Amino acid sequence: MPKIAFIGAGSTIFMKNIVGDALHFPALRDGAFTLMDIDPERLAESEVVARRMVEVMGTGATVEATIDRRRALDGADFVVVAFQIGGYRPCTVTDFEIPRAHGLTQTIGDTLGVAGIMRGLRTVPHLWSVAADMAELCPEATMLQYVNPMAINTWAISERYPRVRSVGLCHSVQNTVEEIAHDLDLPFHEIGYKVAGVNHVAFFLRFDHNGSDIYPALREGYRAGRLPKPPIHHARCPNIVRYEVMEQLGFFCTESSEHLAEYVPWFIKRGRADLIEKFGIPIDEYPRRCEEQMAEWSAQAAQLTGGGPISVEKSHEFAADLMNAIATNTPLTIYGNLPNRGQLPDLPMGAAVETPCLVDGNGIQPTVVEGLPPQLVALMRSQINVQELTVRALLNEDIEHIYHAAMMDPHTAAELDLRQIRALVDDLLDAHADWLPDWAVKRRAA
Repeated sequence: MPKIAFIGAGSTIFMKNIVGDALHFPALRDGAFTLMDIDPERLAESEVVARRMVEVMGTGATVEATIDRRRALDGADFVVVAFQIGGYRPCTVTDFEIPRAHGLTQTIGDTLGVAGIMRGLRTVPHLWSVAADMAELCPEATMLQYVNPMAINTWAISERYPRVRSVGLCHSVQNTVEEIAHDLDLPFHEIGYKVAGVNHVAFFLRFDHNGSDIYPALREGYRAGRLPKPPIHHARCPNIVRYEVMEQLGFFCTESSEHLAEYVPWFIKRGRADLIEKFGIPIDEYPRRCEEQMAEWSAQAAQLTGGGPISVEKSHEFAADLMNAIATNTPLTIYGNLPNRGQLPDLPMGAAVETPCLVDGNGIQPTVVEGLPPQLVALMRSQINVQELTVRALLNEDIEHIYHAAMMDPHTAAELDLRQIRALVDDLLDAHADWLPDWAVKRRAA
């Protein structure tokens, strides 16, 4: 039976979803689950929850908790990674407060923009450490990487550790299909689609119901004011931005409107409160969401560890399905983020791209998608510019590329001039000094 290591298992509710999903598969349900986190208290909570799920499901699985990452990785077959370096406090708060003081507002700040760049600088060195340990302790294992900024992380891992089997996983495709099914009153499982692009800025190239194109219904509903309906995932974040981008560019984006609004230069502008109101853009949404989620997760963890009822329902995350497909050589199609080796020939080679992937006993094999519409290619390149410069900063230990990445960010560049951007990055580097690689801190301080 496989050994499944979970790095960042203190994310109790996410751990519950992935481990609970695995317990539904005969090939995984009796496996060895090793939970690792640097927070002993949260790790202990996760261990209790995992053991209770095993008991409810009546499997032969074993659960071990450790703060020793190498112990967790030793001999693993699959490695699930889900951590946030620097946490909500202080780092996420810093990523919002300092840009706001410089006149730059954000919504989520975990993927692109100055906040996404800073998160990448904090995160990639730790992912490299995990990959280095995997190369030594479990060289045949597959890393299932759930950490943002997904594209920056995936690209950086593939550059430094190309032989480590790694895939970036996200639920934005599944979530979007659920939203569209909700908007059009269609059964979720009857919708067909084909998606390609970069994580969070991939697009539905095909969208149909029982073989019939549903794009006309989406466009007609938006133009008539019937769509979008109130969203099902985040009630206070109307989905208008994505519909407007579809209206102008012709295709629907995979990530939510609150995310997409800060990836582009069109919706968040100083002195344009009318745009914020018209498109329902939730400025500073992520800090609010973090506060709510921490309270919710704390209450759920207390209920689950305190002996309350525990359900082990299958989630829509790809992780357990992917592990089962590899373990049993059962063909499966998922959407995965991998370095571009030709599967998206319209985008730069090496960039992290999201496409359909076949998974079986041979591992994860991306599908080639040709002929991306040129307007979508142009938008995706604007994201890749920022991602590549951030990755180059990390690989080459070149602090100037941090500034360059921020200067090329579409939203940041639309709001601030070059010297304002440099001053903003200076302040972020100073504030994040305890969490950044030594080369960035030392050169900044020199």
